Amino acid sequence: MCRLLAYRGTNIIIDNLLYKPKNSLINQSIDAKEIEEPLNGDGFGIGWYVPEVNNEPVTFVSVNPAWSNRNLRNLAPKVKTGCLIAHVRAASVGEVSESNCHPFQYKTLLMAHNGGIEEFSKVKRKLRDPLSDEMYNWIKGQTDSEHIFAYLVNYLNKTHQSITTDAVADAFENTFGYIKGLMKDAGIKEPAYLNMAVTNGSFIVGTRWVSDPNEEPLTLYHSEGSRYVVEDGNTRLEAPKDNDQAVLIVSEKLTDGPEWTMIPKNHLVMVEPNLNVRIKPIKA
Repeated sequence: MCRLLAYRGTNIIIDNLLYKPKNSLINQSIDAKEIEEPLNGDGFGIGWYVPEVNNEPVTFVSVNPAWSNRNLRNLAPKVKTGCLIAHVRAASVGEVSESNCHPFQYKTLLMAHNGGIEEFSKVKRKLRDPLSDEMYNWIKGQTDSEHIFAYLVNYLNKTHQSITTDAVADAFENTFGYIKGLMKDAGIKEPAYLNMAVTNGSFIVGTRWVSDPNEEPLTLYHSEGSRYVVEDGNTRLEAPKDNDQAVLIVSEKLTDGPEWTMIPKNHLVMVEPNLNVRIKPIKA
């Protein structure tokens, strides 16, 4: 069912996010704690921003398991960024290939997803029908995740002049509502689980959502504070130093500390460019 992590804050060495915490994303790739299937070894991906060089993110994906990738292990202690999305994959829809690895990138946007649409083949074509030629041809893989992202971006391009947290929140509402309608028309009874995170390097919008109101969504937490610190595998948020700030959105708590808050069922978490956090219900 995959695991994801999104960070926005003061520049941080990505090793502190991916490897050092007690229940780091790399550890979750081989032994996830808060989901039935503990193994997420069907590839991984990370995307991060270096705005002083280019507004579009750097992406690195691989079909190798995250826990055994030499390049990632070598890269992580040497890269510093103020915004990162990372993902480890347990393949459900789509083969194990780089084109199916998260995060997916469209221009300045990145998206990662934990969950899925059951019997996706029954709605795949109609999910693609509203897409512009640009977005239709942009899709390179087979996953429900990439198709959902394409629909969301297509809606943003059609209805919003600028991409803001509120615009992305509106796009999620429209996207989830459209997917629910497609599932109903196709007779799909199993719920869709759509925990997603979208960023442009300045803000993050995350979702914890399930299509059936009688079911519980997959876990998604956020943590916000002044300064993110990792020591001996334990994370904590300390008083500010040089205007430090940080917000994390994760599928699983990275440590056992009290700083993690579960995002409410069928809600958005919106991290603004100034790092203020808003929690908003999803009506779809």
